[in-house]
Amino acid sequence: MRALITGVTGFVGSHMAELLLKKNVEVYGSKRWRSPMDNVEHIKNDINFVECELRDFSSVNRAISEVKPDVIYHLAAQSYVPASFRLPADTLHVNIIGTANLLEAIRLNKQNPLIHICSSSEVYGQVRPDEVPIKETNPLRPASPYGISKAGEDFLGQQYFISYGMKTLITRMFSHTGPRRGDVFVASSFAKQIAEIEKGVKKERTIRAGNLDSVRTFADVRDAVRAYWLLTEKCKPGEVYNIGGTETMTIREMLDKLLKISGHDDIAAKQDPALIRPSDVTLQIPDNTKFFKATGWKPEIPFEQTLKDLLNYWRERV
Repeated sequence: MRALITGVTGFVGSHMAELLLKKNVEVYGSKRWRSPMDNVEHIKNDINFVECELRDFSSVNRAISEVKPDVIYHLAAQSYVPASFRLPADTLHVNIIGTANLLEAIRLNKQNPLIHICSSSEVYGQVRPDEVPIKETNPLRPASPYGISKAGEDFLGQQYFISYGMKTLITRMFSHTGPRRGDVFVASSFAKQIAEIEKGVKKERTIRAGNLDSVRTFADVRDAVRAYWLLTEKCKPGEVYNIGGTETMTIREMLDKLLKISGHDDIAAKQDPALIRPSDVTLQIPDNTKFFKATGWKPEIPFEQTLKDLLNYWRERV
């Protein structure tokens, strides 16, 4: 089997490539000439890299024509919510137009791969307390340009299934973290700051934080990519699936767990106004029933292990 991963050099893409290689899948990965290679350095000789910029239809068309994949894991995106408030048009362009370019290239090349469209729980926006756990049927009320861009991707995947019979599968993944997560994302930011305090790089024994009262349900990225593999093995095209962990807590509780693991309970958190979003999504608890029933998937990695691995990842790098 031949798989194409868009955004293979990213956080999730690199873990997806590792899993597929272990399953003896022929892995192709899209990247840009400026893509950092750190996340795939250890497997770069096993991946067939394809130069591709999602905003440039000709490069996407060429990639699809040359690779002829059996399955596509579309993971490339502008995925940082706060940046989407500063760069709304760019976020919409990369995520919506980039996805449209990918789907059009597949259609025009008359290919028929399975296509995983990686949407996000951010499409639900700020849900009401009586709407949790969140089902796939919940109204979409995105509260950021990123959430809007992912809703656009989500709907494009459904539209190409309805209009052309293309084998799209849409996931709305809830919060996930683990080794290689970018340092602007909350758990990874905390872990990096703790490692910097330990090494003396950061002199002040405080953690910069945003809204510590937001409620999130966390999963490990390695469980997430295993879910994506099962998605393309067992699920019906044209369907939308929530995927998320089973460990729900506030951001403050997550930080407390991380500090306990690190052995630095004396480190305090300090809210930074620069990290407060213009509008925030503060209640994210998934109903995974549909995906559980379709695949039998369950998270396997305890969240404490995820945090330990994330902290050790940054201890090796700061």
